[in-house]
Amino acid sequence: MKQDTRDGRVLLSCATKGYGYENPIFGELVVCDPLHRRYVLLPPVPNDLAASVERPFNHPFLTPLTKDEATTSFRVICLAGGETKLVAFAFSTTIGQWQAAASKAWSDLALSSVDLIKMSLAHPSMLRRHYAYGCFYWDWLVVRRNLLLMLNTRRMEFLLAYLPPGEWSAKGVAIVEAGEGRLGMFGLLGENEFASGLSYTILRNRGETPDKWLMEKTISLDFGYLYYIKAVTERYLLLMRTKFLPGSPPLLEYFSMDIKTLQLQSVCAKQ
Repeated sequence: MKQDTRDGRVLLSCATKGYGYENPIFGELVVCDPLHRRYVLLPPVPNDLAASVERPFNHPFLTPLTKDEATTSFRVICLAGGETKLVAFAFSTTIGQWQAAASKAWSDLALSSVDLIKMSLAHPSMLRRHYAYGCFYWDWLVVRRNLLLMLNTRRMEFLLAYLPPGEWSAKGVAIVEAGEGRLGMFGLLGENEFASGLSYTILRNRGETPDKWLMEKTISLDFGYLYYIKAVTERYLLLMRTKFLPGSPPLLEYFSMDIKTLQLQSVCAKQ
């Protein structure tokens, strides 16, 4: 099963059943390089590390290469949760083994027991991951509508940030690099399943921690459609919309948005 793609590599895991991995919690992981037709089978997570967490979820992903790293190098981080804490294990080709990288108690992440139940029932794909300026972000809209989890990969530290005030649709937000070290966020506005607009806000920093969101622009969306933020790259946002009509298959329409100019352009449409 494909878990992630980055820098020309693909991270694969063993087959899954239902919403979680088969036992053991940490299945086999393989990093493939399709261009050079080679792969690396990662060693298993050591028992002493694996024993520190239970089953709620296991979320492996690749990290971007730094300027100082060789093109043959790679790093993998595995986000995992237990009853009392969230942990991150890291593997790098430089060290050649898994290490405990970060840990945070659930109580320090402002999550309640009800939130943890929601998270354990959610498919890992619903915990959407974003990357900007050396940090990974997860929008936990399926758990808490205002919460943004942050992993600083330089210090290997979990932090919390909060989304801008408002009713954000669970169908997607996108974290982007807004320039000058500022964080940007695209989000669908709306209290129900029909979004009323696509909003772009920028997060101002004061010191080390994200501090204040400022609205840059809101783009009105046509009424009566279901909108989804499907993907984002360094330059473009991919937006999909659909409308269900009785007696016919739904039409899926895709649009790209230039992050710098905020211009929408139709890409394609299909039944």
